[in-house]
Amino acid sequence: MKNFINWVGKHYLAALFVMLWVKVVVVTWVGFNLTVETWLDFLVLLVNPIGISLLLMGLAFIFKKSFSMIGVLIAYVLLIGLLYANLLYYRFYIDFVTVSVLMQLNNVGGLGPSTLELISPLDLLLFLDIIFFVYVWRKTKQTKWQPAMPHKKKYVGLTMVLIMMTVSLALLRNPYVLQANYDREQLVESLGLYNYQVFNIINSLQSPMMKVLASDKSVEPVTNYLQGMSDTKSDYFGLAEGKNLVLISLESTQNFVINRKVNGEEITPFLNSLIEDSYYFSNIYEQAAQGKTSDAEFMIHTGLYPLSSGSVFVRRPENEFISLPKLLKAKNNYSAATFHGNSINFWNRKQMYPSLGYNQYFSQEDYHITEENSVNYGIKDIPFFEQSITHLSTLTEPYMASFLTLTNHFPFLLESEDQRMPPADTSVDVVNRYVTTVNYEDAAIERFFDLLKKEGMYEDTIFVIYGDHYGISQEFEEGVHELLDQPETPINHLQLQQIPLIIHIPGEEGAIFETIGGEIDIHATILELMGIDEEQRTNFSENLFTRDPNKPVVFRDGSMVASEYAYLNNACYSMNTESLTEEENCETYLETVRKELKLSDEIILGDLFRFIE
Repeated sequence: MKNFINWVGKHYLAALFVMLWVKVVVVTWVGFNLTVETWLDFLVLLVNPIGISLLLMGLAFIFKKSFSMIGVLIAYVLLIGLLYANLLYYRFYIDFVTVSVLMQLNNVGGLGPSTLELISPLDLLLFLDIIFFVYVWRKTKQTKWQPAMPHKKKYVGLTMVLIMMTVSLALLRNPYVLQANYDREQLVESLGLYNYQVFNIINSLQSPMMKVLASDKSVEPVTNYLQGMSDTKSDYFGLAEGKNLVLISLESTQNFVINRKVNGEEITPFLNSLIEDSYYFSNIYEQAAQGKTSDAEFMIHTGLYPLSSGSVFVRRPENEFISLPKLLKAKNNYSAATFHGNSINFWNRKQMYPSLGYNQYFSQEDYHITEENSVNYGIKDIPFFEQSITHLSTLTEPYMASFLTLTNHFPFLLESEDQRMPPADTSVDVVNRYVTTVNYEDAAIERFFDLLKKEGMYEDTIFVIYGDHYGISQEFEEGVHELLDQPETPINHLQLQQIPLIIHIPGEEGAIFETIGGEIDIHATILELMGIDEEQRTNFSENLFTRDPNKPVVFRDGSMVASEYAYLNNACYSMNTESLTEEENCETYLETVRKELKLSDEIILGDLFRFIE
């Protein structure tokens, strides 16, 4: 054992590097569940951590006169910490940490109070060896022995060659990998986790310059493309003109719960009954990215795509936006208010909401919140709606009022006295609890409607009720597949990304629309019903009453779904056979995906609407 410790001390850098390399390869392959199908995939997996890991560990000594064992050890611990942070983040979001996320850690809902749900006992294997390496360092320190300094120029030169080799293999694997910087999974697969992080840092430094360099000429390609999009009116145009508009965001609510029973009990009995007298859109996909609820708000308010990294609410709250509140105010002098039982600073809403055109914001300080009436991220939904009625009654009509629910938030906690139905009995506890919190949320919406009717605030209002994003991540999806008695396939995973969209106009007959659409399309659909016809189109939203089924629903990672094909995990699928098909069948759709994501990013990062009168 003594000889082994001496050998490790003598080859300290090499030993740390080998352990880091093994961990990165295993976590990438198993923990991130990335694609390894060909010999090139396997070669890329083995090679891509080497150069960047050596370079980052070398930063502990290449600028010093002597080799620092403690410096290399600290670098090793930091790199393992970064690996583990990405692993935890991936388990819930099926995504990777970005600079923008690190800048807004207080807003990363789900990881704070619910980290225990994401931790596996096997995770200890990532950290146990650190104790041994600390022990070796202390033993060498006691003997005052110091490993020799590697030749700096040769060391740096080798790392540069290895990094260039990594990039070359990545481009051989996917020639477009560096252009599609929004596809983080493809970047990590091709470049490796640490190279991706460096690439992300470079991109984050470039984005502020887009606003500085933008001019009135920058907006021309955007407006030319938008004006070329179809804008067909329907028989529903102006149906709700002049009515109060109430938006209700259903936290983490997926469409599979609608009309679903567990042990003979409906999960959403009220919403199921409301659908009978409402417009129900049954094929709407969530499109939120790292901003989650704030991304959903942004899409619905502006008809623009969210940013691929971070949240627009945090990164560009000072921008000029053309939004629902502003359009309604210009049309019929609407007032606008939002209601949320959390902090006014969460997702930077205090700064963003005025930019969207809101003149009132009711947050946690406007509610009576106690330990008994709150859970997880804030006040429970039923007392939230009960207390909101008083605030709502103070608004000047016509108004737009946006409500954000909270209770159905990961990890889906709810006291037994508030549970109105028993949990499900799948093998995944998160899914079992999800059923009870969705059911409670449904009861809260029913309570809200009852109070509105009692106060005479129901009849002259249009209600838009939508799920903001998925609640059950792929990490826990096995339980949903059990619940639905379906196999785990790429198409079934895709369809679990559908959210409910219910538009209720008192006095109007209900109808079911099976049109394929995205969350972003809620914006144009609201404008259609409110009778607002923009003279100059400023968004990528499609009216769901007339939406072309062949127009792809665009996801922020570069994937898409249309009536016949879907592009998922960098592969093309037939929606009819649910099997792989030739990639050329998806190429026309992908041209639209790349074009619209690029233009939307240019609008946001360049703040281009400041140039539109």
